Amino acid sequence: MGSENVILKNFDKKNKNTTETKILARNITRTFTVRDSEKRGFKKFTAIKDINLEVSSGEFITIVGPSGCGKSTFLDILSGLSKPTSGELYIDGKLVTGPALDRGMVLQGYGLFPWRNVRKNIEYGLELKKIPKKDRREISQKYIELVGLNGFEDRYIHEISGGMKQRVAIARSLAYNPEILLMDEPFAAVDAQTRETMQEELLKIWEKTSKTIIFITHSIDEAVFLADRVVVLSSNPGAVKEIIDVNLPRPRKLGEIKNTPRFNDLSHRVWKLLHGINDENITNTATASL
Repeated sequence: MGSENVILKNFDKKNKNTTETKILARNITRTFTVRDSEKRGFKKFTAIKDINLEVSSGEFITIVGPSGCGKSTFLDILSGLSKPTSGELYIDGKLVTGPALDRGMVLQGYGLFPWRNVRKNIEYGLELKKIPKKDRREISQKYIELVGLNGFEDRYIHEISGGMKQRVAIARSLAYNPEILLMDEPFAAVDAQTRETMQEELLKIWEKTSKTIIFITHSIDEAVFLADRVVVLSSNPGAVKEIIDVNLPRPRKLGEIKNTPRFNDLSHRVWKLLHGINDENITNTATASL
């Protein structure tokens, strides 16, 4: 690529205008050196290989794939916590060389500080940015209200539920105003009812903030419900198998959309990709059984 600061654009046919490319991953490969127990030495293990992905500003992307296919490895590279063995990653046309405050992360394990109350957890990133105390309080209150934690500001982490902990983690990531939100199975640890509530709450937050979101999940329904596009990865090494345009109307309510033909067709398509099934295989199997 010529200049690292080149302005990257793509044409949005639906809106008939240009939208900025926020994230551009080019041929991202990550290889690790691991212990070879059989030969009592070391060997190379490729977690992801030649991943290419272009994400527009404000887009909601979900990533699904078999366990161990490198989804979290790719997210670590997006965050800047890990570097690709080969390939390049650009954000706003600039080569990513490490972590930065333009990206926020929300993990499955919450990553909250038990010695801080809800408000102080949310204000942590603001403290790192040297935001004055008065301003920190105003900003944290805004996000406390946004994620529905009014009345719980002074509670400590052990005093709130799993769903509330995840709300704190989301609010903390949003409070210092990153442009990109990276989410690694954030709702996996909560019960099914809370998970559905959190999915709808996340969409409301996304619609209000216009953040670019990359969301990893093992749930096919969750991937389809949330996303503008679903990226399906293959098994090791992880590579992009297919990118599916969801094209479901927004705003979305899970109860209204989950049983629609379009939602079911999309979910089934993702399921077939994950299980290596295509229409030709189904036809051949049916014919052989006759």
